[in-house]
Amino acid sequence: MKITQLKFNSRLGLARQQGAAAIEFALLLVLLLMFVAGIVEFGRAFWYYDALTKATRDGARYLSNTRVSALVALDTATQDQAKTMVVNAATQAQVPSFTSADVTVTCEPNCDTPVYVIVAINAYPITIGGLIPIFLPVGSTTWATTLSPFTAMRYMH
Repeated sequence: MKITQLKFNSRLGLARQQGAAAIEFALLLVLLLMFVAGIVEFGRAFWYYDALTKATRDGARYLSNTRVSALVALDTATQDQAKTMVVNAATQAQVPSFTSADVTVTCEPNCDTPVYVIVAINAYPITIGGLIPIFLPVGSTTWATTLSPFTAMRYMH
């Protein structure tokens, strides 16, 4: 009775393992890039929201400390100047396509004798996934939403 011994080529097994590692790395790289893209896109959305909130705060602070005259509390020229301040602050923070039409200035109860001034952003549109496409659970690569921060401050007589 003759016993044969099987010999395995260790180089062949090693080569197969190296190819499997490359495929596993490619699959994981796709997932990691999707996570990084999501972090970047949501970070950009938070950046815009924070910049718009700070801009409305600047406009509301300006209006709350402005006293035009004893008869007219807040005229349209002062309100327009506050809107321009908000637009300039948003532009300096690199918020794209932001205009004074996106800003609303209101007074409570009215602008003749205000108690509060409110500076608000009118649903500024942002697309998450607009710069770097990301894969969302619904199968889309973009998600459109709006940002509507506002600031209300007491009017200082």
